[in-house]
Amino acid sequence: MASKRPKNPVARIKTGSFERRLTLTRAGLFAGTRMASHMATNWLSRKETREARHRAMLSSQAEFLVDELGKLKGSVVKIGQVMALYGEHFLPEEVTEALHTLEDQTTSLEWSAIERVLKDELGPSRYQELAVDPEPIAAASLGQVHRASRRSDGLELVLKVQYPGVADAVDSDLNAVAQLLRVARLVSFGPEFSDWLEEVRVMMHREVDYRLEARTTEKFRQMLASDRRFVVPRVLAEYSTEHVIASTFESGHSVSSVAVRELSLDRRSDLGRAALELFFRELFEWGEIQTDPNFGNYRIRIAGEAGGDADHDQIVLLDFGAVQSYSDVFLNPVIGMIKASYEQDLESVIEGGMTLNFMSREWPDDILCRFGEVCMSVLEPLARADHEWPAYAVNDQGQYRWKQSDLPSRVARQAARSAISRYFRIPPKEFVFLNRKLIGVYTFIAVLNAEFNGEDLLVKYLYGDGDTTPGATPPSPD
Repeated sequence: MASKRPKNPVARIKTGSFERRLTLTRAGLFAGTRMASHMATNWLSRKETREARHRAMLSSQAEFLVDELGKLKGSVVKIGQVMALYGEHFLPEEVTEALHTLEDQTTSLEWSAIERVLKDELGPSRYQELAVDPEPIAAASLGQVHRASRRSDGLELVLKVQYPGVADAVDSDLNAVAQLLRVARLVSFGPEFSDWLEEVRVMMHREVDYRLEARTTEKFRQMLASDRRFVVPRVLAEYSTEHVIASTFESGHSVSSVAVRELSLDRRSDLGRAALELFFRELFEWGEIQTDPNFGNYRIRIAGEAGGDADHDQIVLLDFGAVQSYSDVFLNPVIGMIKASYEQDLESVIEGGMTLNFMSREWPDDILCRFGEVCMSVLEPLARADHEWPAYAVNDQGQYRWKQSDLPSRVARQAARSAISRYFRIPPKEFVFLNRKLIGVYTFIAVLNAEFNGEDLLVKYLYGDGDTTPGATPPSPD
């Protein structure tokens, strides 16, 4: 649950499909009428004036949309947040920028309403076994989190409680939001957008399936049980239900906290390497990836602190509601592109892009090459030791400086400077989520201000457990 400390609790969240549809329909009709009037008058203006006015109207429409979504809360807000994260290929920039403000909608539900949920879900006797703090420690669009302790032995735990009715409202809310976008003329509906919208629907149903999340949490805990660098909460099945997840409380600092910033460079770099290797395990070994890059899903437990490892700083992993499974049909060409990028095999990178259907053989050769080069540049921190990095991206010891490199911005500028945007296809929905994850990992490492080369880790997972020292010649692709 990517969440923030809540404020201004409300008595209830409107989840009745009729009242929500009515509210969004009214908003859509108003926005649609306003856009139609704008389109009817703006065409008389000069081209430059037309474009400026149209962008201003898009911003105004987007702000209006976000205001209406924020009033309804619940799954509507979550849908807007998901669209902000993953909708850059489908929605105008003005819309995604406005939707990002929904991340600040952290209103919680009053304790009396949450207590009713807990009593109904757990039953009177189970509920009495716990002392629950009425003040939530975090709230998000679908639920909120309360600390608790078990009366019998003092075990500290957290209860993630889903808001009443949000699971039942997912389909009607998504349909209503899509209709609002359509009527407000903020998106052009086509096969790609419809396909992506269905993926959002699947993702939303997965987010409200707390039993699935509990199983996934336990699965990741078992997979990482022998790795002292990570902590995954233990799910307490006896207090977990369809709408409540109970797990052990795991302390830690936020990634951007002063305590983490004051760690030595070596310790921060070790944490960064751990985050990168976890991503590689998800991608290369498990085929299951936690796709929500929000930093609220991570904590740093410093070595020697209460409950922690005496010798290792640890990453506490929270919230497994956004884990996605990928098939080999998708992963094999992705891994093939990564391998080709590492080996500087531009032709194979392009071939992989065509297999994944966001490059086309019909593109001019120079566009294919430029796009392939953009894809390859993403692997800059993982490149061979003899790679020529920008001077500001490497320290005196030849280690990559993740924050100073400003890689995501440079890649974006590289793509924007070319003619790629005129040809670019909407990538497969799986790639959209995977791309967000990669950006999230890179950003996590940059916020840690870590400095290290990732080549040895990449080689390990690309070619097996052979020689993984930096600069080692990988086994022949044959």
